[in-house]
Amino acid sequence: MKSSTQRPAVRTAAAVVLIAGLGLSAAACSSSKSGAKDAAAPAGGDGPVTISVPCEPPTSQAGQRKEWLADVATFEKANPNITIKGIDTYPCEDTATFTAQMRAGTEPDVFHTYFTDLNQVLDAGQAADIASYVNDTTVPGFSDLAPSALAAVTAGKTLYGLPTGIYTQGLIINRKLFKQAGLDPDHPPTTWADVEKDAKAITALGNGVYGYGDYSAGNNGGWHFSSEVDANGGQMINEDGTKAAFNAQPATEVLQALHQMRFVDNSMSPTQQLKWGDLQKQMAAGKLGMYIASPDDLYNVIVPQDGGNVDDYGVGPLPSTSGTPAGSLSGGDDVMFNKHDTPAQIRAGIKWISFSMLTPGQGQFNYARTKADGLPVGFPEPLDWVGATSDKNEALKAASATVNTSYYKTFVDAHEKGMGEPADAQAVYKTLDATMLSVLNDPNADIPGLLKTAESQVNTLLANAG
Repeated sequence: MKSSTQRPAVRTAAAVVLIAGLGLSAAACSSSKSGAKDAAAPAGGDGPVTISVPCEPPTSQAGQRKEWLADVATFEKANPNITIKGIDTYPCEDTATFTAQMRAGTEPDVFHTYFTDLNQVLDAGQAADIASYVNDTTVPGFSDLAPSALAAVTAGKTLYGLPTGIYTQGLIINRKLFKQAGLDPDHPPTTWADVEKDAKAITALGNGVYGYGDYSAGNNGGWHFSSEVDANGGQMINEDGTKAAFNAQPATEVLQALHQMRFVDNSMSPTQQLKWGDLQKQMAAGKLGMYIASPDDLYNVIVPQDGGNVDDYGVGPLPSTSGTPAGSLSGGDDVMFNKHDTPAQIRAGIKWISFSMLTPGQGQFNYARTKADGLPVGFPEPLDWVGATSDKNEALKAASATVNTSYYKTFVDAHEKGMGEPADAQAVYKTLDATMLSVLNDPNADIPGLLKTAESQVNTLLANAG
């Protein structure tokens, strides 16, 4: 769920264009032509061919859209036989629209998905096999793409897509509120006990400020709960994906901490059933001290859309009982290719994605341009590559960094292990929304009983899913 997101990778996490070289993730469609010029684009290719492609930023993201149009112009000049047609519908991947497109086969030539969408796409039979089109020549650095990301777009030996942004989650903090409450923003809390303590101190500031927030609607409650359980040493589903595994101490401890903050400390808002976008607005307005998210919430949403000041925020590791996160839910964005695409369209789409989304120093990773355009650079994501390509990307990012990278140091130093997402993730998240809502809405919530009920429901849905 992103930021989506999701972000991530619940579709309602609203994948949006990742600035600061952090993985474009919005799906796209208005004609994109511009006279702007930028970095060199790869030449050659089939032709003439037109492709509809994901990730054109909406008009509300003026800086990112300007850069996108410049990339389209550069690419089309170098590849005069290819015409790029973008889609700027926002958010890029809406659950109902995506599902309808899968059923009708009306998705764009190149279409955005989250890592959790693979089975839905395969069940619909809508994705082309691109294995024979992709190598280190057509996608420079392909061999360095993170194995976990490639696994998310691979079934057996068949490659169905290219990953464009990978994330783990951490604890987003409002540094300004931390300072006002007498807390040290350079050392965000790492244990649930310290989260509770700091949330009380922040809430004591008054004026409608609350120390901690969480989701309980739109599949986002179950999504956050999954990440919190991963960090606390548990797991959502057993290793073979057939049974729920969350009805155990790690999950109980997480829910007890949330219930304590909501009803004993009163450090969470009485307004619940929050969904993706609500907490970001609260953070930008200076009314929320902490919540969990991937760092892209800052550079995609809180700062550019909700008007927050980039210097007011930081990111620490996910909280856990021990203070050392055992892992994090991890996910990301990718692009796939319509099964009706011609070979020329697939080749053109791969060339565009490689140029605009998967090359350090170009497209979304053109950090020098991003800095010149006044957009922030230097956030600790995405985690697209390993090896030499990763080193190159990080060096380019560091050379143009505009944000204070020390604000994210504890998150980076935690080296959280990405644990993917549970089997049948969206259905699991939806089931656990109810658990989170009960814990955050009912002062007498029976946590063991809620977990037992959710366990039974998840086991049933996994059995029905085969």
